[in-house]
Amino acid sequence: MPAPVPSSPPQTKEAPKEQSKGQKEPGFLVVCWNDPINIMAYVTHVFQVVFGWDRKRAEKHMLEVHEQGRSVLVRESFEKAEFYVHQLQK
Repeated sequence: MPAPVPSSPPQTKEAPKEQSKGQKEPGFLVVCWNDPINIMAYVTHVFQVVFGWDRKRAEKHMLEVHEQGRSVLVRESFEKAEFYVHQLQK
């Protein structure tokens, strides 16, 4: 049986540009929105697989999505953020 597909896919969002000590911060946020389709254990598993997180960190973000409706997962360059979004949508 194929895995459920999220009804509202994660999105990238440009973060405010800030510079500190000559280095630019990555500018795109990967945000995961809550949906009524995927169960919490599955979301935790996906975060572990896609981001390589330990269970505790994956559960923290899963609970944030569940309780607050969204969670900022990572802040990266456009290319990396886009890659993560595609991985999360598989």
